[in-house]
Amino acid sequence: MAPALAPQTFEIAHSSDISLARRAAREMARGIGFDQTACEEIAIVVSELASNIIWYAGEGEVTLEPVDNGEQSGIRVEARDAGPGIPDVDQALVDGFSTRGGLGYGLGTVHRMMDELEITSQQGGAQGTRATCRRWLRTIDHRTSPSPLDFGVATRAHPLMDINGDAFILRQWDHSALAGVIDGLGHGRLAHDAAHAARDYIESHYDLPLAGIFRGVGIACRSTRGVVMALARFEWAQGKMSFASVGNITARVLGYSSPVDFAVRRGVLGLNAPNPVITEHPWGSANVMILHTDGIKSRWGWRDFAGRMDLPAEDLAQLLLQTLDKGQDDATIIVVKGSK
Repeated sequence: MAPALAPQTFEIAHSSDISLARRAAREMARGIGFDQTACEEIAIVVSELASNIIWYAGEGEVTLEPVDNGEQSGIRVEARDAGPGIPDVDQALVDGFSTRGGLGYGLGTVHRMMDELEITSQQGGAQGTRATCRRWLRTIDHRTSPSPLDFGVATRAHPLMDINGDAFILRQWDHSALAGVIDGLGHGRLAHDAAHAARDYIESHYDLPLAGIFRGVGIACRSTRGVVMALARFEWAQGKMSFASVGNITARVLGYSSPVDFAVRRGVLGLNAPNPVITEHPWGSANVMILHTDGIKSRWGWRDFAGRMDLPAEDLAQLLLQTLDKGQDDATIIVVKGSK
């Protein structure tokens, strides 16, 4: 490893130490191969963590280290102090929260800008706080290429509410796509806030492995009511689809020789959710996938819509919503079709 990319540790006690660590983080990130935007975001993360050390503990250390997990390279940032600790780590991740009258956006910013974040904190004694985060180098090809997928979405709020407690995600890149449905617990403003906390995290981390996305959403939603969620990743060059779900999101796929029994874990992301079970399935031009929240009736079959599966995905999603809507909750449905 080149000397410039060796691990570096900085004592943090004054504002000048923050500047030194921030510049070193930017240079290390550039040496690893991050683009300018990512380098600046990593520098911001180091600045936030180092500022928290001075603000809350008076002094501590920040370590920067290049990392490689065998598939990706990246950077690891660790901040340590022997201060009074964080009373409520979950609450500290909420934008706007502060126990010292500052803006309070530090740890929320770190979570959004990095791919992984782990915090341990103990009050009393000399244990203090340790925050470790990682960001992985992405090699996404953003060139426009034809997609063999057709997406359709239909969604509406609870009939008695003016704001939707459901959310959805659709992203395409390289030869991949991510589709997902998110349901905030209950309905109204609090459900909406929970669903969009999850969606905002995914928008910034959509290309992470599914396990990493679920882990990050769990952290992002700790200060909310929580959400249930299902995600499907399509990699058409490999002819496969990966699926993961926590909670009562319905998932069905047409075009297999036998029904698929997707592994669904009970729980609520942000509260008591277990790790999802991630399964892989073949995907081809004859397949149709449908994901929907519990505002849609679950007792239906493909035969109920015989002759309608050839509709464009958007039209099919609208038809399913109109036909199966319970009318008693937020309702969202995503249709993904392979292009024939």
